[in-house]
Amino acid sequence: MLAPSPHKAFGPAHRLPGVVYPPPEQLRRDTEAGFIGHTTLAEAFMATHAAHAQRPALVGPEGVITHGELDQITDQAAAALLDLGLNPLDRVVFQLPNCNELIIGLLACFKAGLIPVCTLASHREREIGYLAQHARARLHLVQGDDAKFDHVAFSMRMRAQVPSLQHTVVARGQARGDALSLRDLWVAQNPVAARQRVLAVPRDPYQVALFQLSGGTTGVPKIIPRSSGDYLYNMRAVIDWFGFRAEDSFYNPMPIIHNFNLVCCSAPMLLAGGAIALAPTLDADTVVGILRQHKPTWFTLPGPLLAKLQPAMARGVVSFAHARGSITSKGAELVEKLTGVPTFHVFGMTEGVIMFTHPSDSSEARYGTVGRPISPHDEVKILRPGSEEELPLGEVGEPAFHGPYTVHGYHDAAERNAEAFTSDGFYRSGDLMSKRLIDGKVYHVYEGRIKDVVDRGGEKINAEEVETAVNTHPAVAASAVIGLKDPLLGERMCVCLVLKPGAPEPTVATLGEFLQAYGLAKFKWPERIEVMNELPLTHVGKLDKLSLRQRFGA
Repeated sequence: MLAPSPHKAFGPAHRLPGVVYPPPEQLRRDTEAGFIGHTTLAEAFMATHAAHAQRPALVGPEGVITHGELDQITDQAAAALLDLGLNPLDRVVFQLPNCNELIIGLLACFKAGLIPVCTLASHREREIGYLAQHARARLHLVQGDDAKFDHVAFSMRMRAQVPSLQHTVVARGQARGDALSLRDLWVAQNPVAARQRVLAVPRDPYQVALFQLSGGTTGVPKIIPRSSGDYLYNMRAVIDWFGFRAEDSFYNPMPIIHNFNLVCCSAPMLLAGGAIALAPTLDADTVVGILRQHKPTWFTLPGPLLAKLQPAMARGVVSFAHARGSITSKGAELVEKLTGVPTFHVFGMTEGVIMFTHPSDSSEARYGTVGRPISPHDEVKILRPGSEEELPLGEVGEPAFHGPYTVHGYHDAAERNAEAFTSDGFYRSGDLMSKRLIDGKVYHVYEGRIKDVVDRGGEKINAEEVETAVNTHPAVAASAVIGLKDPLLGERMCVCLVLKPGAPEPTVATLGEFLQAYGLAKFKWPERIEVMNELPLTHVGKLDKLSLRQRFGA
C-alpha cells in the first residue's frame, strides 16, 4: 500500500485561474485508493532512471541515451530553464517533431514544475497564436533544423504577437538572434548543482502537469489540463494492462506530444524502465532502419506507413518476430495478419478515458470491439444523444465517461464545459458507441461519431475550423467540410464549395496556398474540392452533411 499523501487538503496548494479541478471529495477517494496524490511525474521518472540507469531509454538513428544519462541531462535542462527566469507553473509551448530533445524538454519541465503546452510541429499562426495567448505561455521551444520551415523566424513572429511569450529556445539545430540553444543551456549546468536545484522545486501531484489539446468541434483546439497524479496513474494503468517491462521497447512514429502516444505508448514504456525508438523523420529508410536495428517489442504503425513497409517485409528486410504486441485504433485483425503480432485496439481521448482490448481477450473481443477501460474505476454510460437518458446494453448512443483520470473541464472555457459534461459530471465524448457482453464481460464497440470532425490518419481535424478558414477565400460563398473513407488514412478531407457569382473555381493546390497564407496547418488542408450550386439542408434547415458524404463518398 502506498504511503498516505503528505497533503493535509485534497487538492492543489495553488489553484490556477481557468482550471477546473476535481471536487475535493473525489480527490480524497482517489488518494485513499492509491490512485493519485502520492507522487508526481518527476519523482516517478527519477526513480525509474535510478533503478535502470544503465539500460537504454532513447534509441534511434541519432544514438542511444541511457536512463541514467537522461536523468542527468534533464536535471541540467530543468535548472537551465529556471535560470532563464521561469518559475514553477509557467507555461512552455512545445513545437517539436519526435526526437530526443522532445523527451528531454518534457522531463525537464516536469522536474522544473513548468507546464508544457502540447502543440504540433505542423501548427501555424492560428493555432500557436491562440494557444500561446490563451495559456499565457512564456517560452516557445522549437525545432531549428527543419529544411522546409523556419521555426525560429516563426517563433519571433509569434513573440511579437503574444506579449507573454518572452523566450525562444531552439531544441535542435542552430540558434540565432536572441534565440537560445537548449543543448548549450544544459551543457553549461553543473550536474550536481542541477540535481540539488531540481530536488528543491516544489511539485504537487494534484497540480496541472501539462496542457494537452482536444480534437474539439469548434474553432482551434481546446486546452485540457491534466494533473501530475492523474497522468501518472493513467501511465501505470497502461503498464499493468500490457505488462510492459524493462526489457521492452516501443516504436510509435505518431507525434509523441499527442496524448495517445505519450500516455499509452512512449511514456509508460519509459516509466517501466524500457526504451522508446524515435526519429524526427518518417521516410521509409529511417523506419526500416529503426525496425531492423532496434527491434521494438511493441509498436504502432499507422496504415499508410504499414503499406509502405510491405515490400521490405516481403523481402524479409523487416521482421516482427521479436515483437510482443501492437496497438492500433482500427483494423487489428488486418495488422495482426500482416505482421504476425498480437494486435490490440485502443479507444481514448485526451480528456480522460482509455480503453484497450487485452491479451487475454477472445478474438471476437479483440477484433470486434475497442475493449474495456484500463481502470476498474472508470465509469461508462451510453446516453441517448442530446439527453442524459442511459440506454440498455446493445443500443447505440453517446458515451459519457467519469473516472480517476477524466477531466472536469477545459481550461478557461465555461461555455464549452456547460455543453461537454452531464449534470452529474460525466464527460460527453461526442462519439457513438454501444456495449456488448462477451464471455461475461462488457466490451465497447465504436459506432461512429456525433462530432463534426475528420479523422485523417489519427489526426482529428475540426470541420468548422477549416470551414472558417476556407470561407475567407475571395471566391467562396459557403463551404462544408466532410470526411470521406480512405483505405489507408481512414478518412480524407473533402470541401464542398458554393462559389460567388462569376468567381473562378480554386484548385486543391491554389486553395492550399491560400490556407498556408491564412496560417492553417498543412494537415488540415482539403485534398478534394466539389463545387455545388447550393449546400443541402435537412428538413429543419440545418446543413445536411450526411447527404454530402453519401453523394461524394460513392
